[in-house]
Amino acid sequence: MKVAIIGCTHAGIAAMRQILKYYPGTEITVYERHATISYMSCGTYLHLGGTIKDLDQALYANPDEFSKQGVQMRMQHDVIKVDATKHTILAQNLQTKTMETDHYDKLVMATGSLTAIPAIPGVENPKVMLCKTCEQAQQLYEAAQHAKQIAIVGGGYAGVELAEGYIKSGHAVTLYQRGPQLIDEYLDASLANKVEALLTSHGIDVRTNAQVTGFQDTPDNRLQVTTADSETIYDMAVICPGVIPQSELLAGQVNRTKQGAIVTDRYMGTSNPDIFAAGDVTEVKFNPTKDHAYMPLVSHAIRQGALAGINIFDKRLGSIGTQATTGMLIFGQTIACTGMTLTAAKAAHFEAKTAVYEGNYRPDFMPTTAKITIELVYDQQTRKVLGGQLMSAHEVSQSANTLSVIIHNGNTIDELAFMDMLFSPNFDEPFNYLNLAAQAAVDQEHGYRRNN
Repeated sequence: MKVAIIGCTHAGIAAMRQILKYYPGTEITVYERHATISYMSCGTYLHLGGTIKDLDQALYANPDEFSKQGVQMRMQHDVIKVDATKHTILAQNLQTKTMETDHYDKLVMATGSLTAIPAIPGVENPKVMLCKTCEQAQQLYEAAQHAKQIAIVGGGYAGVELAEGYIKSGHAVTLYQRGPQLIDEYLDASLANKVEALLTSHGIDVRTNAQVTGFQDTPDNRLQVTTADSETIYDMAVICPGVIPQSELLAGQVNRTKQGAIVTDRYMGTSNPDIFAAGDVTEVKFNPTKDHAYMPLVSHAIRQGALAGINIFDKRLGSIGTQATTGMLIFGQTIACTGMTLTAAKAAHFEAKTAVYEGNYRPDFMPTTAKITIELVYDQQTRKVLGGQLMSAHEVSQSANTLSVIIHNGNTIDELAFMDMLFSPNFDEPFNYLNLAAQAAVDQEHGYRRNN
């Protein structure tokens, strides 16, 4: 049997590894338009800030690794057409410009996503740059060598991380955010304001409610960035917009959403029994709402890709959905989130409320400790935990993972308040800070719910 994988993305690599593991006799051909694979986009800001010395350090796999295992790696090949009825692929070798036709028995669509470039006048200016691929990251690094003042447009995770990277490399940085707060997909306003204050304290000029309306060259070959309230001159700008699924190859051949994401079952199979899809080209099941949504994350892509590979010939393991758990480390502060914000929960018609816990993560008699802030979102009607946001100089990312499991299992604030967790003064108080956050929620609801 022959499997073709279109896109050596995180999902494509994960699928390939599982096929090699569980179906070792399979003939695998991979089509990838770029020269490199497995780039972690977080490497961009880590490289800019000096944490890693070379972008190659952000690559976790290389084509030779798979070629040695018998995989036909068609690097720098762009797939032009897929004929699902005939089970054929038409691809162009981008180096020789020749066209190639191939046949498959099973297909994994792992083409990922495209940057949703905003329709801003002047966005095509060469001094306005993107930050998604390894090649773009290298361009950002090289351009910054000749720049002093940099504008970053978009205050999500990528924009905030880039701002840190550029300020650490000695640049003057302005961060533009269209809405009233940063990281609005994952944080509520109160914690987002803490992040904004953190960035400001390190010299970043954060401008919220500042929608960029134009880019324009200046007479001295610099770049003017325009909003409704300002015109500011920079040496370069980086835009960090959202992404859209790259699924046009299968338009009209498999079911897609209105946004273009490929619809899959829990085994990553599509409406065509011989085509699977994984990663940014698909949706995920978001467990807090039990709905499907487009949430492009590396963690989702790798899990979905692995499932596509496992299930390619035998539907063994289904997806259990996601809580969209994320995290970042900014200027020594860990910010970690899972599930729904209060804003999102109310928009989804939950009777939602937030409980806030602030305190040191371990006893004051220890040589050092650190303040931790937890915002726990829950449903007042069912008392189930819906989401959580944490921020601390202490490493709290694993606590977000714990909350993810709590949400997945449908646990209540009453259960989390007394959930078994280890105690040692090296790590926490006798009641862990997650217990204490849940106890704060219980107090808001005037005590524990009676079990009849």
